[in-house]
Amino acid sequence: MQVSETLSEGLKREYKVVVEAAEMAAKVTDRLTDIAKEAKMPGFRTGKVPVTILRRTYGRQILGEILEQTVNEATTETLEKHALKPAMQPKIEVVSFDEGADLEYTIQLEVMPEFEPMDFAALSLERVVADISDAEIDERVNSLAQQFKEFTDGAEGQAAQDGDTVVIDFKGSVDGELFDGGTAEEHSLELGSNSFIPGFEEQLVGVKKGDEITVTVNFPDEYQAEHLAGKEAEFAVTVREVKVPLPVAVDDALATKLGLENLGALKDAVREQSEKDYAEFSRGKLKRLLLDALAENHDFEVPPSLVDGEFEQIWGQVEADLKQQEKTIADLDKPEEEARAEYREIAVRRVRLGLLLSRVGNDNNLTVTQDEVNRAMATQAQRFPGQEQQIFEFYQSNPEMRAQLEAPIMEDKVVDFILEMAQVSESKVSVEELVRDLDDEESASEDGAGEDGAGADTAAADKPADKDDN
Repeated sequence: MQVSETLSEGLKREYKVVVEAAEMAAKVTDRLTDIAKEAKMPGFRTGKVPVTILRRTYGRQILGEILEQTVNEATTETLEKHALKPAMQPKIEVVSFDEGADLEYTIQLEVMPEFEPMDFAALSLERVVADISDAEIDERVNSLAQQFKEFTDGAEGQAAQDGDTVVIDFKGSVDGELFDGGTAEEHSLELGSNSFIPGFEEQLVGVKKGDEITVTVNFPDEYQAEHLAGKEAEFAVTVREVKVPLPVAVDDALATKLGLENLGALKDAVREQSEKDYAEFSRGKLKRLLLDALAENHDFEVPPSLVDGEFEQIWGQVEADLKQQEKTIADLDKPEEEARAEYREIAVRRVRLGLLLSRVGNDNNLTVTQDEVNRAMATQAQRFPGQEQQIFEFYQSNPEMRAQLEAPIMEDKVVDFILEMAQVSESKVSVEELVRDLDDEESASEDGAGEDGAGADTAAADKPADKDDN
């Protein structure tokens, strides 16, 4: 076998591999000899079929098998001999091959970059934390109590307001025809709950007991019932009752309803959950600062194929978000070419951070335990009551999906490992400042590195500042 390097440009490599015809012929002969030991053909005893006859019968088929086997073995040997770590599956292209001729093919690949992680002890980061006041706990308990509020009949002739409940009969029609699911009697609807089609509840503000009105609304274009999506509908509504909420008592009885001993125990439980929530917010902000610092301190070349894959995922999400908002790429506040360039830079950053975190995890023998995977599967299973067993079996039989569970666990382990070495100070901030940009921070905590370690950075943190998010 002869191997010659034909390209070495950045992380791209290309090799020409030639396997001599004699070597290929020997492999074919060896394979035919093995087959002959157990071959059966009319007119011959088992194992006595001449190799020449087998060659005429199976020669082309075996030649194809030997070609595949030889390419796989030669490629593996080439990668090992040149100490190559492919970023993606190498691309193989057979240049020439036939019976009695040399096998010539090319290997095209991108290799993983060589880089050294920074000294993490040189990092200086600030963790922001917030104290939880008694007033905030009271506010949260009051908000929880609102979920158990009761209603009583409003005064005679009282007009319904947001927060009131109206008991209504209604019949919905599209183009003059009643539609399935659009009719109900004595339905209780809390105004302001946004549980009906947008625009419906607003038109009931001000109604009184005994009123009969027509409510006109438009079903959303993405409405789950396709025959109603985007259609204008009219609802003939009769108001049977207007009910007003009673004051909610925040007392031991409320705590008992929630399975707790008394109001003090309820407040303790709310405080404990609040502390967990704020700890997550604090960690999310610290993680974002860490990723920014790592990106600033590492600038090595990344494999274009990994960047391409990451960019396609990002751009696909951009298009999906625009579609959900009933927009197109043309609605972005910048030319498509410029937007693509910005998101490609985001892809580069994600891949670079992903490779860095993966390297740190491998170098320090960080692993994900089976118990951690089981807990992650249990968390997913809780989202589908009654289907827990199917969810567990799904992850156990799908290695790729299992890897998606493991990736964020591993990423968090690497982040914690780096933070232990970094210099982390702490400062107190208000609750408002801690939870500011909460949506971005939640996205940050949910974004995983992916199986190939490319994608560790956050979608929210990397979003171009002037992207149209409306």
